[in-house]
Amino acid sequence: QVTLVESGGGLVQPGGSLRLSCAASGSFFGINAMAWYRQPPGKQRELVAGFTAGGRANYADSVKGRFTISGDNAKTTLYLEMHSLESEDTAVYYCNTRVFSKNYWGQGTQVTVSS
Repeated sequence: QVTLVESGGGLVQPGGSLRLSCAASGSFFGINAMAWYRQPPGKQRELVAGFTAGGRANYADSVKGRFTISGDNAKTTLYLEMHSLESEDTAVYYCNTRVFSKNYWGQGTQVTVSS
């Protein structure tokens, strides 16, 4: 069993920054097996950032150059640094990891970008 708990969301003005955290516990394959997704209002959940099999970060085109994914294996915590936020980034952000055939999700943290 894996438990994921996101934090760090909130209301921010356009152009602002936030850092999301995801604390993981249980048996899973480490930070490189984790990813961030988001679900904008009325839309489907989409991948925001994750890692390739080789451990390199990869990003959705819409966030490249603005978001950075990182992690601390000792603390089993995943981060998402978000800069130059836009109204289109408004969404519930979810942490994800996959163990064999099972996906685990956190409860999500709301990010609202608005003036």
